Amino acid sequence: MNLDLLSSLLTAVVVLLIGTLVNRSVGVLARYNIPDPVTGGLLFAILASVALAAADFRVVIDPGMKPVLLLMFFGGVGLCADLRMLKRGGKALVIFLIILLPYILVQNVVGVAMARTLDLHPIFGLVSGSITLVGGHGTGAAYAERFAEVNNLQAVMDLSMTVATIGLIVGGIIGGPVAQYLISHYKLRSTAREAGDTEEEAAAISPITTVGALAALAGMLAAVIGGRWIAAQMPAGPITIPGFLWCMMLGIAIRNLLPFIGLRFDDRATDLITNVCLSLFLVMTMMALDLAEVALSAGPFLLIIAMQVVFIILYVVLVCFRFMGRDYEAAVTSAAFIGFNMGSTATAMANMRAITSRYGPAPTSYLITPLAGAFFVDLMNAFVLTMLLALPLIGG
Repeated sequence: MNLDLLSSLLTAVVVLLIGTLVNRSVGVLARYNIPDPVTGGLLFAILASVALAAADFRVVIDPGMKPVLLLMFFGGVGLCADLRMLKRGGKALVIFLIILLPYILVQNVVGVAMARTLDLHPIFGLVSGSITLVGGHGTGAAYAERFAEVNNLQAVMDLSMTVATIGLIVGGIIGGPVAQYLISHYKLRSTAREAGDTEEEAAAISPITTVGALAALAGMLAAVIGGRWIAAQMPAGPITIPGFLWCMMLGIAIRNLLPFIGLRFDDRATDLITNVCLSLFLVMTMMALDLAEVALSAGPFLLIIAMQVVFIILYVVLVCFRFMGRDYEAAVTSAAFIGFNMGSTATAMANMRAITSRYGPAPTSYLITPLAGAFFVDLMNAFVLTMLLALPLIGG
């Protein structure tokens, strides 16, 4: 059965809502911060696989909206990137970003080395590296579409979604124990007091207005239209920047230049629309998963992820914890670093909550983690991946 565009959209929304209900009802899914579209889409894919095997019944989703939803998401990411946040995060944020950049490279080197050892295309090493583990499902899907088109790697989308999901789970499992080890081994304790409500928190409860939502939508559409135009004008060369990254960079420019003429965006409205676009894109992607193909080819990727776990634990203990100050805040930030680089910002925040609820507050960690996740990690990840894909050894 082939669904048209509107029927596909309705089905995706219903599946997304089902995923939300399941996540709220099943504690383990909420604990590991499995995204609603992943849960709903995976349930749909399972049912679709059963229907295909039992009754030769296939449901085909119209993918026509996916490219626009993806570009809207990245345009929104750029539109949320206030460069003034660097000043707000201070020295701790700068150190965290300095630590983060080489690890993104390390993660990809590990992935490519393991892929070559297992006789896989090196691009699969990047898929098992920062594309999915740092970038998450959205970035994984974006690059997967590019690899399918440019490198003719047709199974890469299914594997990207699988690796990103496993990364979320693993990041949520190992972050807390590593931080607890550091706290116990070095006898660390919190020195901060519980923070009270701030004026910013009070302002955040004001409703999102229609004008604010329309302004955010206009900014995102401008970033998408402009980004697509720029990508079309760029000549082919050894270093090719994908269209979705141009959308993100144009969104950054719009966000940080418009205040000079007195125009500002409501970040909450932008974030809401961005999340809707990403959720719909992801659920449509997950609904189209070929689970039989994933099951046949996922084995080597589990070995790569196991090696990634070993390296991130070593990096956190030997580098992140030490450079962040070897104190309680550094231990909490280490838990966030693991969640951040194996899953998502949400996984990082959940890891920190698990530690601070037991050992006490860590305000600096709570400040720098969402700041890094809001924008900086995507830009650094894009930079590293663009450089690596320009190498004949990998992208050729």
